[in-house]
Amino acid sequence: MYIYNVTINIDNDVAEEWLQWMMNTHIPDVLKTGCFTEHKILRVMADEESGGKTYSVQYFFNTLDDMEIYEKQFAASLRDEHTQRYKDKFVAFRTLLHVVK
Repeated sequence: MYIYNVTINIDNDVAEEWLQWMMNTHIPDVLKTGCFTEHKILRVMADEESGGKTYSVQYFFNTLDDMEIYEKQFAASLRDEHTQRYKDKFVAFRTLLHVVK
């Protein structure tokens, strides 16, 4: 099993609205691609020097082929939608993880 982890720091002034949008719109759209089996949203429990709230959104998938399909067919449009909606209000980085045990 693999995890596609997206860590996002979102400005405080839009954090609550962003979280609702993620849970009600963005994450369901990502899951509709059929590339992921489940997801989790985690709040990073650390003081942010730059302000904002930090979340880890984790999408679980079974094969690297699933991730390749997501990247080639779906990722750009979903990222663009997020970026247009929250331009200059977030910083994000992405990590691929392999579950060892």
